[in-house]
Amino acid sequence: MWKKEEAKSQVTSENPAISAATNFAAPSSSESSSSTSFPAAPRAAACISQGIRIRGEVTGTEDLFVDGLVEGKLNLTANSCLTVGPNGNVKADLIAREIVVRGKVEGKVIARDKLRIGSTGQIDGEVQTDRLAIEDGALLRGKVEAGKRTGISADAKASAAAAATGSTSPVTPIDSGTAAA
Repeated sequence: MWKKEEAKSQVTSENPAISAATNFAAPSSSESSSSTSFPAAPRAAACISQGIRIRGEVTGTEDLFVDGLVEGKLNLTANSCLTVGPNGNVKADLIAREIVVRGKVEGKVIARDKLRIGSTGQIDGEVQTDRLAIEDGALLRGKVEAGKRTGISADAKASAAAAATGSTSPVTPIDSGTAAA
């Protein structure tokens, strides 16, 4: 009985040039994915490593790891994550979907989704985010706005209406036949 694997091993033992070509070929639809195909590499973050100094504006759509010195503005759009490493020293406004701080940051920090400050992280400035996580040992100095902003609730509208009319009691609905005193 003929087996596909036996035929493949005979070809590779007879001609090494053919075996090298078949190792890099994409597998056919009938074959399962094996070690001969290269897996897709995960998206790696761009890196500003220790010893690199940047002054100015950095923009992009990829993840960014900063372990050097950056002065100016860092603006990452789309679904990107900005990480300030333990050696990072950033004197800039930061804008990204997710921001992780393990080094020093001075400036306005806007994390559209989440801000995490590690135990070695330090932020001195204004912070705006939907979610905030601070580890023990972290330092946060400045104004903080955390949580999703929502529209004015009905209770807040009623209180605002009462304040506008000069009434100190909350507005209560009137049932049939009874009046609020």
